[in-house]
Amino acid sequence: MKQTALSPDDSRKIPCLAGKDLTGRHLTVTVPGSKSITNRALLLATLADGVSTLRGALFSDDSRSFLKCIQDLGFAAYADEETKCITVTGLGGRPPVDTASVYVGSAGTAARFLTAYLGACEGIWHLDASPQMRRRPMAPLLESLQRLGCEVSCGDKPGFFPFTLRSRGFQSGRISVNIADSSQFLSALLISACLSGHTMEIETKGTHGMAYIDMTCRMMEQFGIHTEITRTPDTVFTVPAGQACRALDYQIEPDLSAACYFYAMAAVLGISVTVRHVSSSSMQGDLRFLDVLVRMGCIRRETPEGICITGPAGGRLKGVSVDMSSFSDQAITLAAIAPFADSPTVITGIGHIRFQESDRIRAIVTQLSGMGIRCEESRDSITVYPGTPSAHAVDTYEDHRMAMGFSLTGLRVPGIRIRNPQCCGKTFENYFDVLDACVAECL
Repeated sequence: MKQTALSPDDSRKIPCLAGKDLTGRHLTVTVPGSKSITNRALLLATLADGVSTLRGALFSDDSRSFLKCIQDLGFAAYADEETKCITVTGLGGRPPVDTASVYVGSAGTAARFLTAYLGACEGIWHLDASPQMRRRPMAPLLESLQRLGCEVSCGDKPGFFPFTLRSRGFQSGRISVNIADSSQFLSALLISACLSGHTMEIETKGTHGMAYIDMTCRMMEQFGIHTEITRTPDTVFTVPAGQACRALDYQIEPDLSAACYFYAMAAVLGISVTVRHVSSSSMQGDLRFLDVLVRMGCIRRETPEGICITGPAGGRLKGVSVDMSSFSDQAITLAAIAPFADSPTVITGIGHIRFQESDRIRAIVTQLSGMGIRCEESRDSITVYPGTPSAHAVDTYEDHRMAMGFSLTGLRVPGIRIRNPQCCGKTFENYFDVLDACVAECL
């Protein structure tokens, strides 16, 4: 992958704590609301009949893109960023207009969820996206919509943004969707299925990202939509007819994906970190990353404030082998701290992350190799060997998880810089401010 030229203005030096006595340090951190839950709640509130209030919402590039799309469709939706609240007046799922142009930016959830939603609503819909999102796959979802009776006209390249949907509502009660590239295709169809007017059966091909599907089903249940799951050779999800979303006053969980960077910070520095309001009852799949940290030598405790992770003394970690197919957003996080383990770390089940904001497997290997760390890749796995990383300017490829994940390496290695740190605005605008505050507390 091509490196970009580095100037002092487009990178951020990570403060290194190597050699500092951090014995007994305990940090308490607050992270933003969950992106996955915020954007699912936005669509479910749109489908409801009445006013929903979403509390603890995330405000980031992705969630603002989703909110703007809803407003462009004519819905009354208002945000108060100071109080972290969004109110949405739903109209029972039907948009106030029957034709619109929608720009989803780089938000994968907006891209997939709104495409399925508009495919279920009668009208003509023009959808476009950022250059980054234009490179990400949409074909499995578009093909499913075509089989459901929607006309799809793609612009530059079949199966990718931009495209126009000419929709007459879902004309069939059974569909199959391949989620090998993204579980969001299935989540999108599930949420929109209640608009079909008849019972919908959705058969899934592929198994990755099922934790996100579980989250979707749990949130649909909270908003009043029941889903039945049949385990056959291929799992079938049934959304019975006659159900309607109800408006809610809804509290959004803290973002576990964001919390995991600070839990990994505890691991590499041998300190304790508590993230406020994170609990074992979370519906987010990234909760499983905490089990990986325990296997690497960390201690996990439940406290009244939130889950606390304590890293091993001196950040002396154990190598692990782990299938991360259901919580792959943390693959970069694990790879970034893996050089500090005492044996190789093998990450499997992550072939689909090649099709996210960047080819994340290739990006991980490229950046670790640039630090002098031996690593190997296959189509859907990475092996990272122990070593001493050297100073390096980390290219982030406009990928927020590359920026946040590899900042952790810099906490142990002098001279790590993160290119284009502003890309964190996609999900966690003030990540580096929070990280700097944590470092300052350790000094």
